Amino acid sequence: MKRVKLLWVAMLTLILPALQSCDDGDGYSLGDIARDWATVRVVGGDTYALNADHWGSLWPAATAIPGYRPIDGQRVITYFNPLYDNYEGYDHGVKVECNYDVLTKQIEDLTADNEAEIGNDPVLVYKDMMWIGGGYLNIIFRQCLPAKEKHRFSLVRDTRNMAKDGDDGYIHLEYRYNTYGDVTKRCLNGAVSFNLNSLDLTGKKGIKVKLNSVENGEVEVVFDVKEQPIPEGAKNIELSNEVQVM
Repeated sequence: MKRVKLLWVAMLTLILPALQSCDDGDGYSLGDIARDWATVRVVGGDTYALNADHWGSLWPAATAIPGYRPIDGQRVITYFNPLYDNYEGYDHGVKVECNYDVLTKQIEDLTADNEAEIGNDPVLVYKDMMWIGGGYLNIIFRQCLPAKEKHRFSLVRDTRNMAKDGDDGYIHLEYRYNTYGDVTKRCLNGAVSFNLNSLDLTGKKGIKVKLNSVENGEVEVVFDVKEQPIPEGAKNIELSNEVQVM
């Protein structure tokens, strides 16, 4: 009997550290799943970190997606299990459960030569589905899928009106959409992030984005320079991998 008791003590000595690592001093457990918008930063090869809009810098100490191929600057919606705080120089060490790649684009110049290609078809997007986070203008849209050709989303700055740009303290941009005349009745939700780092916002109040709304016609949405939290309506909306956009 004494031998059996000693054996149990030895087994518990081995098991307890493993149990503690699943519910460590940082208050996390393997059942905790967080979600955040983030930017991928490639460290080397397929090794990467994440700059999350809310959680800060994340180091994938473990992963459920070993085949993920990171692209530097790619925006993602990342689902992860927080494991540690202040981990190896990062705000958190995490186990990455899933990365949903978001279409990531730069601001383009709008000219007379490319206006037809940029297009200006009506877009279906709501005010509370647009916000600035992580240095990007993030937009959740609804797309009626094409039969053949991908649709094009663009955030543009009209070079023909640059002289007046900023007179009211804002940089003026336009959210443009080109369906190329190819639309079906099957509609899904998707997301796009536009990098704002090409804008000099020094001394500016923010940006104004003009768009051609399906429901309201031409409207202008105003954004302050400061980062904004993810809108409540955008936190749990279901996005599809089947959207056809570029």
